[in-house]
Amino acid sequence: MALRISIRTLLLLMGLLTPGPAQVPVPAAAPRGFWALPENLTVVEGAAAELRCGVSAPGSAVQWAKDGLLLGPDPRIPSFPRYHLEGDPTKGEFHLHIEACDLSDDAEYECQVSRSETGPELVSPRVILSVLVPPRVLQLTPEAGSTVTWVAGQEYEVSCVSGDAKPAPDITFLRSGQTISDISSNVNEGSQEKLFITKATARVTPQSSDNGQLLVCEGSSPALDTPIKVSVTMNVLFPPGPPVIEWPGLDEGHVRAGQNLELLCTARGGNPPATLQWLKNGQPVSTAWGTEHAQAVARSMLVMIVRPEDHGARLSCEAQNSVSTGIQERGVTLQVTFPPSAITILGSASQSENKNVTLSCITKSSRPRVLLRWWLGWRQLQPTEETVMDGLHGGHISMSNLTFPARREDHGLSLTCEAFSEAFAKETFKKSLTLNVKYPAQKLWIEGPPEGQRLRAGTRVRLVCLAIGGNPDPSLTWYKDSRPVTEPRQPQEPRRVQLGSLEKSGSTFSRELVLVTGPSDNQAKFTCKAGQLSASTQLVIQFPPTNVTILANASALRPGDAVNLTCISVSSNPPVNLSWDKEGERLEGVAATPRSAPFKGSSAARSVLLRMSSRDHGHRVTCRAHSTELQETVSAFYSLNVLYPPEFLGEQVLVVTAVERGEALLPVSVSANPAPEAFNWTFRGYRLSPAGGPRHRILSGGALQLWNVTRADDGLYQLHCQNSEGTAEALVRLDVHYAPIIRNLQDPTEVNIGGSVDIVCTVEANPVLPGMFNWERLGEEEEDQSLEDMEKMSEGSTGRLRIQHAKLSQAGAYQCIVDNGVAPPARGLVRLVVRFAPHVEHPTPLTKVAAAGDSTSSATLHCRARGVPNIIFTWTKNGVPLDLQDPRYTEHTYHQGGVHSSLLTIANVSAAQDYALFTCTATNPLGSDHTNIQLVSISRPDPPSGLKVLSITPYSVGLEWKPGFDGGLPQSFQIRYEALETPGFLYVDVQPPQATTFTLTGLQPSTRYRVWVLASNALGDSGLAVKGSQISITTPGLHQPSGEPDYQLPTEEPAGPSGLPLLPVLFAVGGLLLLSNASCVGGFLWHRRLKRLAQGISEKTDAGSEEDRVRNEYEESQWTGDRDTRSSTVSTTDAEPFYPSMRDFSPQLPPTLEEVSYPRGLEEEAMAFPGHLYDEVERLYAPPGAWGPLYDEVQMGPYDLRWPEDKYEDPRGIYDQVAGDLDPMEPDTLPFELRGHLV
Repeated sequence: MALRISIRTLLLLMGLLTPGPAQVPVPAAAPRGFWALPENLTVVEGAAAELRCGVSAPGSAVQWAKDGLLLGPDPRIPSFPRYHLEGDPTKGEFHLHIEACDLSDDAEYECQVSRSETGPELVSPRVILSVLVPPRVLQLTPEAGSTVTWVAGQEYEVSCVSGDAKPAPDITFLRSGQTISDISSNVNEGSQEKLFITKATARVTPQSSDNGQLLVCEGSSPALDTPIKVSVTMNVLFPPGPPVIEWPGLDEGHVRAGQNLELLCTARGGNPPATLQWLKNGQPVSTAWGTEHAQAVARSMLVMIVRPEDHGARLSCEAQNSVSTGIQERGVTLQVTFPPSAITILGSASQSENKNVTLSCITKSSRPRVLLRWWLGWRQLQPTEETVMDGLHGGHISMSNLTFPARREDHGLSLTCEAFSEAFAKETFKKSLTLNVKYPAQKLWIEGPPEGQRLRAGTRVRLVCLAIGGNPDPSLTWYKDSRPVTEPRQPQEPRRVQLGSLEKSGSTFSRELVLVTGPSDNQAKFTCKAGQLSASTQLVIQFPPTNVTILANASALRPGDAVNLTCISVSSNPPVNLSWDKEGERLEGVAATPRSAPFKGSSAARSVLLRMSSRDHGHRVTCRAHSTELQETVSAFYSLNVLYPPEFLGEQVLVVTAVERGEALLPVSVSANPAPEAFNWTFRGYRLSPAGGPRHRILSGGALQLWNVTRADDGLYQLHCQNSEGTAEALVRLDVHYAPIIRNLQDPTEVNIGGSVDIVCTVEANPVLPGMFNWERLGEEEEDQSLEDMEKMSEGSTGRLRIQHAKLSQAGAYQCIVDNGVAPPARGLVRLVVRFAPHVEHPTPLTKVAAAGDSTSSATLHCRARGVPNIIFTWTKNGVPLDLQDPRYTEHTYHQGGVHSSLLTIANVSAAQDYALFTCTATNPLGSDHTNIQLVSISRPDPPSGLKVLSITPYSVGLEWKPGFDGGLPQSFQIRYEALETPGFLYVDVQPPQATTFTLTGLQPSTRYRVWVLASNALGDSGLAVKGSQISITTPGLHQPSGEPDYQLPTEEPAGPSGLPLLPVLFAVGGLLLLSNASCVGGFLWHRRLKRLAQGISEKTDAGSEEDRVRNEYEESQWTGDRDTRSSTVSTTDAEPFYPSMRDFSPQLPPTLEEVSYPRGLEEEAMAFPGHLYDEVERLYAPPGAWGPLYDEVQMGPYDLRWPEDKYEDPRGIYDQVAGDLDPMEPDTLPFELRGHLV
């Protein structure tokens, strides 16, 4: 009751407080109540729903409640974005519209009307909005979309589970389109409240007809327009049908041997299709088969050549698959018909005339049997006996015997045995022999050269033996002196005899014998025989001796011995004449009487006597046997072997040249017999090992090979040769050439200016050549490398470069180059130091040094001089020698070649004591020089000088100038210029501030300008100098050539027309605004800077720089002790280059008109300073006038002792390596009040 009262109270308050369409207007005398009530509604998830509510309740608020939760009277229902009220409130329409319903909208709803003055609250009956949720998926086991393999006739279980749904879906199963009745279903709660899951299980027994069909799970629900389905494909396995053999022809099993038998076995049905194989008598013969899956047919073709042994064989085809319970088989038995595979005739068909011939004819097994008959030519012969026997493979063997007499007229006829049968009517099987009847020949003779004809050895002779008649063919055999003639059996033997084969022409037979005649054929008898018949012929052959033999009475010969040589020639026909010669020189000999020799020839002999010398060793003594009739000569030689001791030949090399670290070969040209047993080399009394060493090897011919030759190997090598007959010696000189090495080169070589000196270069080299010395001067420029006025001389291993009237320009580095042809040439560096008196440099910006005279600051004075030898510096103040024992004075001395520097540091500078003229004196043994440096107070900078034009274009001009004294403070530069036709001046700040070159842009073509350069520091401007800091220029026209320097400076065109009246006005207004802002903060900045000045920062000087190497270097490095433990001398050859700092760099500013420029400082008369302020000023920067690139960039040769007038670089940073000064302070760090002269 309390809840209802609170709800009603809430409805009343909401009706009173909430304006909007949910409040029913108050019509006059309207009846109160519902004219349209909501009704139960069912929608599918995602669809829209509308609950109607029509109210007649004037002045009341209307809202909906969901499961007791009030949705509020706002028609938009903000808490539920998918809910809103539809209808016309003025008509009492408050229909609840819900978009895209989901399960959360499944609830009870009621329409409520708040209490009003016209009546109490109204509440509609509760209605139910039922949201149907369709099942999204079906989960099938086995997996949906897959293929399941089942065996026909076996039972399987399938389950299907639905997804979340409302209400629970119905599940049915279909197999091959037919509903399965054996289904069990269960409904379970889903993943959310009000959702349900249905699980159904079916039991399936597939049949062969279900193969390839679908098993479908179908889910239906009121929330679905059409059921959802999932399925699997059934692969049902079942056995194939029985095999069938297709037999070609009508008589199954009857075949003939040799037939190509093709049998097709077919098995239909089955999954998988059947596996087929052929067996022969139970043994597999073919396991190949093919499958047509569309018709589920398996086929296997057996192809075989039928053989006789296949008679009675059983061929069978077997079919089965993986689910077959047994093997299905179909078979056939072969009945093979085959003829005899061969016919054989036993016995010989060759027989002598008038004798009997006996033969037997036998066949191989055949089915059926065959009959035999004999034929001689075309005449049939009667057999004497016939026999039949059992054969292989169920066949029969036939045999027939025959006997008949041999006659000469039957010779050569064909004797045939023929087999025949009705089963092989179209075929005939025969075996034939040729009858051979033997009888003798009738005549025999020889055809060849006539007897008694003389033939020369080597002549080709052809003998032919002929015979007529005879069977078999007569065998013609050749004999030589009763021995059978045969051809040589070894292939390498000369083929002097060619024995032809028996040839037949009609009834005539012949056999040829071809001879290449030789001595053994002389008067030999050649006979041809055929059976009892024979014929003979005889040859006469002329031949020279086959060889000549030389015999000696002694084998070991020595110089002075006599030797008797005898020359004997073997058999020849006719006899020969013998003669002797030695190396072409004819010798006289003694001839012997000819004697009988083999082959019915004769032999001869002749002797000669010789006296030996060493020169005869190896010479040939030749004996020649000459036949005048045959015009042929046979020769033999005897080589003389004379034993003698070693003898060096005239071509023996006595001097060998080699290069150091190379190889050398000392050859040996020696003659000896026998060859030398040993070659012994000796060098400087030491014998070289015959086995070789680390750097030598004795070759087989005695030559000595050396490698990595050194100059120590130069000298005479003694060679000792020895054999069994004696010894010999020779001397070979090895001349080792090696590259020159400089042994003496005086560095440095010193000479006074104007004097004379020799630069001496002494080397060790081989060979020493007259022109091997050369000299070079090292320098960067070509003129620095000139050797004019210098004399080159050489004598032996010493070379000289003579310099007379020495000049400073000749000082520097020289190189002695020695090249004797052996690489590499020797090179030696020597410095020529030209000594000269000191010369102190007087750079204008450094003649003054500024420092605050407050007794707390310090100042550094730089003094730099050139001279050789080293310079000693002394300092005076106002002419009085400076006491360096005073702790306020510290001197550091630096030496770099011929350039010397002295830095005098004054601590606690006092205006009263130290503002004076300091003199630096440089002294060496050749003289002295000095310079004056004024120590002054800090002040405004001096005006720049030397302003000049580097380049000019129609729109820009490149400028360069020399900075003046900076007043002791960092200075910057400003360009002031005016166009002569336009009133007023323009100013441009130089960036970076310390730069001494600048490109002024924004100019107009064909215009005259006047340009000034101004310097300023913290104390003020330098002012305008009368000359030196201003210049007049005229820019060229657009069509005129521009003036260009040696290098191109950057130029740019103006962004727009200059000189417009608006530009000066804008600059003036900007300047006034800057002044007004500066006046507001001036007081704060003044007090802040006074506080910083009072902190007592000590002064440091940027004293490090890079020193150029000078040509007249005197010492590489030198350190001298302090004079008073505070002064030191340092010399260095390398220093870091100076790069201008970019700390002060800022982009280039536009030009400023002079008329409206802001004040650059207060005038001196307007300045008022406390008396102690300037004493506390300390320098945090190196003075821009400090030495640095000033001497490194400006080339000052010893011959030009004046300071350059046309170039001056920023001198900062020369002694960066001496003192670690702090970075320069910004120009504006000095208080505004201190920007002026302090003293």
